Amino acid sequence: MSPSRETPALLSADHVLHTIAEDLAQRFTGVFAPETVERYVFESYTALARTARITSHLPSLTERFARDRLTALAQAKGAAPHDVPEVLFVCVHNAGRSQMAAALLNRHAAGRVHVRSAGSAPSADLHPRAVEAMQEIGIDLHAAFPKPLTDDVVRAADVVITMGCGDACPLYPGKRYEDWDLQDPADTTLEQARRIRDDIDTRVRHLLDEILTHKTPTTP
Repeated sequence: MSPSRETPALLSADHVLHTIAEDLAQRFTGVFAPETVERYVFESYTALARTARITSHLPSLTERFARDRLTALAQAKGAAPHDVPEVLFVCVHNAGRSQMAAALLNRHAAGRVHVRSAGSAPSADLHPRAVEAMQEIGIDLHAAFPKPLTDDVVRAADVVITMGCGDACPLYPGKRYEDWDLQDPADTTLEQARRIRDDIDTRVRHLLDEILTHKTPTTP
């Protein structure tokens, strides 16, 4: 009988995902059952794998994505701290506008607001021009990645800003919804991407001022 040619268990995706689920189950002990955590991990992996061109980074991205989704779900259920307003930016591909807006708000808010972003039909990579335009002002987007829009992050948000994604974002009472009419930086020149960046920056500063001035209530 010839030696098995199967991938060793330690290297298999299934084994890695189970390990991630075990680690996250410990992190969310008393909040979610291990079975719920495992389901979120495997669902997150499947969602990211649909658009991934290179799978070597999928486990680490899956851990980040699943952890954030579980945190959002815990916040929505009142089982995790919700100490600052939550803002969610949503565009179609989560590869340009929403990523730029999230990064800019993170910079200006300096911890006073928590920010997420997602896409109704996420692409495999961020738009190069968006990354380059942000790099010019000292914001590195290389660690960011497109994420699919999920119900849990919408439920956790206090403010939802959409950018050309139509009716893809579910509506829940008690949340502020706003749509920003912005050009998509995909296939733009660097100069056009800079203008989009600056437009977003102006809007983000105004949004932050409104949130902090009116003290947008957090949901338990």
